[in-house]
Amino acid sequence: MATMNVSLPDPMKSWVERQVSTGHYSNASDYVRDLIRQDQEYQDKREALVKALIAGENSGVSERTVGDIWQGVKARRGLDV
Repeated sequence: MATMNVSLPDPMKSWVERQVSTGHYSNASDYVRDLIRQDQEYQDKREALVKALIAGENSGVSERTVGDIWQGVKARRGLDV
């Protein structure tokens, strides 16, 4: 595993230390690794959303009304239509 040194202002260092003191993290490195994993997941989801929005935009104009779309959603979820 590689080592990386990071400089933090005192308030951020205190924040990290408080997070570790909760017992959810064994040390500061564990906390930072968790933050990085969360950011990676966020970026992956954001990229998927952007691709879906672009695909939707490129698919053209729908003939369905907003009401039609909501009825379809409700029907798929088994809600009263």
